[in-house]
Amino acid sequence: MSIIQTLRALGPIDTRGVRRDGLLSWMIVIPMIGALVLRWGLPPLTARLIERYAFDLTLYYPALLAYFFVVMTPVIFGTVIGFLLLDEKDDQTLIALQVTPLSTNQYLAYRIAIPVVLTSVMILVIFPLSGLSALPLTHILIIGIVAAPLAPLFALYLAAFAQNKVQGFALIKLSGIVLLLPTFAFFIQSPWELAFGLLPTYWLMKVYWLLESGQSDVWMYVLVALIYQSVGIGALVRRFDAVMHR
Repeated sequence: MSIIQTLRALGPIDTRGVRRDGLLSWMIVIPMIGALVLRWGLPPLTARLIERYAFDLTLYYPALLAYFFVVMTPVIFGTVIGFLLLDEKDDQTLIALQVTPLSTNQYLAYRIAIPVVLTSVMILVIFPLSGLSALPLTHILIIGIVAAPLAPLFALYLAAFAQNKVQGFALIKLSGIVLLLPTFAFFIQSPWELAFGLLPTYWLMKVYWLLESGQSDVWMYVLVALIYQSVGIGALVRRFDAVMHR
């Protein structure tokens, strides 16, 4: 089957799956809602903190946006796709797919491509929508490209290690600290900052911080981010494939 045929076959099924699940349909718009909340709420809060405590929150905007936009946007789309995969496991749809013209590789390619595209597009939307960053469109595009692989990585993580949505929610809670930890690298101005590089989300955040600070020499970090996440996706694809064929 071609890419278009795969999209035509699975796209409507995914759309129905998201629509019938109120949580998933709500999650898709969370990044835009978050961008608007920050746009309207953060400047008044910043002004209040300066007025009362002489504390300038704008200095820490990059840390906040790195977490809420660069990390949480792909995680949200990864969660949506991951839960669709868990539903298909419960309904044994994945077993049925094995006797259709759609190969396992085509199915997984579709599952990886969709959250990548959705994340890239959403990153391009929420940065201008928030009005909190002056990054040019080309830099936002780089951030979107770097952040996008985290979505299928997180989706496959849920599908490979959770048996159902209840376990999926538990894994999301356990992942919270891992997703948040690299944010603290923003406050460390020493080589020890690289210790956070053990976590893939650090490299995404670092690319954004460098671009936000006006530095253009980010390609090493972009390359590491993409390679790190690609290796993780490859490992989780093998794990998921093994789970599917048990």
